[in-house]
Amino acid sequence: MSSHPSPTTTLNEALRAAPTITATVAVAHADVRIPLRGHLRHTGALIRRNLLWIRQDPESMFDALLMPVVFTLLFVYVFGGSIGQALGGGQGQYVQYVIPGMIAMMSMTLSQGVGTGFSQDFNSGVMDRFRSLPIGRGSVLFAKIAVELARMLFATAVLMVVAVLVGFHITHWAGLFAAVGLSALFASSIMWVFLTLGVILKNAQSVQAMGFLVLFPLQFGSSIFAPTKSMPGWLQSFTDYNPLSTLADAARGLMIGRPVAHDLWVTVAWSVAITAVMGPVAIHKFRTKS
Repeated sequence: MSSHPSPTTTLNEALRAAPTITATVAVAHADVRIPLRGHLRHTGALIRRNLLWIRQDPESMFDALLMPVVFTLLFVYVFGGSIGQALGGGQGQYVQYVIPGMIAMMSMTLSQGVGTGFSQDFNSGVMDRFRSLPIGRGSVLFAKIAVELARMLFATAVLMVVAVLVGFHITHWAGLFAAVGLSALFASSIMWVFLTLGVILKNAQSVQAMGFLVLFPLQFGSSIFAPTKSMPGWLQSFTDYNPLSTLADAARGLMIGRPVAHDLWVTVAWSVAITAVMGPVAIHKFRTKS
């Protein structure tokens, strides 16, 4: 009788050992120190992967394409007349007021997509594959943020095209680019919050629901869509500390050429603080998620 194990026995033993081997490899990879050049290479490869996924699924860009169109037309033609009169003008005055605020809104609204997409990747098993590879854990998250920032810039470009069509006048091009850059900085910090939610919540629907609860009061309790002077005192106190208000006011100031030092530095401070707190949390949660 032969002493060699049968092919069936060998296959069964390999299958039983596979989870242990995968876990061991993942732990070993997590402990490997990856140089900065390696992180950059991994991030670039993952950005390319995410962009190819968008190319295969162009419907994923519908929100970035349609949201600025719908919101611009809605607020300009439904609320523009009445709020414009309160501003001392008419619909044209409101267009000049609301478009910089909507640049700020894009930075917040589209940031939610990074959390829902991250959660979907976890549920589909893609993230388990990434975590079994010898790549930097932060590279996965940085690639997600980079692609979402690209989506945000695309949505901002669409917004500005629609804005010009409804009567917006660009008087300071340098200020416009500065406002977009400031919005991108703030958006990148908020994305760390949604990445954390994408890791700790069970599904994309939960991330979306939580995002709505966060976004709704921040957006409408700010100076994005209307001046805050007519709001109750307690709500004005909230808007004074709302980073979306300072971002919207800084964008307006930059685009019309008025002083914006206070709003600009407050927005930068918010962005740095959120990133400093939530960035390490998101990476840690992603590294230790079971």
